[in-house]
Amino acid sequence: MTAPNSHIVTLVASREAELTATDAARALAYAEGRGLVWLAPGRAVEFHAPRAPDRAALRSLLSHPAVDIFLTRPRGRRKAVLVADMDSTIITGETLDELAGFAGVKDQVAAITARAMNGELDFKAALRERVRLLKGLRLAALEETWKRVTFSRGARALVATMNAHGATTALVSGGFTFFTSRVAAALGFSLHRANTLLDDGAALTGEVAEPILDKEDKLAALKELAAARGARLAATLAVGDGANDLPMLQAAGLGVAYHAKPVVAAAVANRVEHTDLTSLLFAQGYPASAFKGDEG
Repeated sequence: MTAPNSHIVTLVASREAELTATDAARALAYAEGRGLVWLAPGRAVEFHAPRAPDRAALRSLLSHPAVDIFLTRPRGRRKAVLVADMDSTIITGETLDELAGFAGVKDQVAAITARAMNGELDFKAALRERVRLLKGLRLAALEETWKRVTFSRGARALVATMNAHGATTALVSGGFTFFTSRVAAALGFSLHRANTLLDDGAALTGEVAEPILDKEDKLAALKELAAARGARLAATLAVGDGANDLPMLQAAGLGVAYHAKPVVAAAVANRVEHTDLTSLLFAQGYPASAFKGDEG
């Protein structure tokens, strides 16, 4: 029988690092753990611990510091719902900033984006301000921006693997449906939600359709999708990097901050700092041999 305070400790090394048998043995001994299982040789290992070990102390025992450490509960590790942010999470960049480059205002917009994502500005007001700066931008710029979109490493495997195991996978973004629709189709998300840029048929009007999807809507989506599955929030996984992701990250059964802004990293214990999105699969107990898609 599992102890009420027990955890599963998952160690995931960056692609450039390596977890050794000695690393695993040291970690196991420090955490007073048992049941060591390699999820990917040299890359990911897990074990049960009677209590949550100190991450910093555990990392100090390892031969390479580029290791992400996840603590999860043994029960219900594989989640029924995934809600993922898009910009700087599922894709590598910020689509609004890239659009702004075509309008000649990238630096101005990017500065506002950075402050909004770190929780220094009201998200809705900041979004309206940035979109106003795009007024008159020809719609061809959206297509050009889409051509430049690159997916974060592990994104395809994360979505494909969770889909294969029956999860609902949702892309919920404070960005725009022009991009979420394409990203969702390319990666196989079950559904997508985002904001809508308004245009006159030839160019952007500098407005965004109301109501604006913000942090409360992301949290609401997490709750709604869990309820639709008849699942508790403990059965959900959320991942994101910005302040508008924080409520859903804190509410999810497993909330993961992905290369996150400082305000988010400070508030979320499970963080991807050195690795990629496949770590979210390892944290759920999936071995690399179970990964779907074209990544591993």
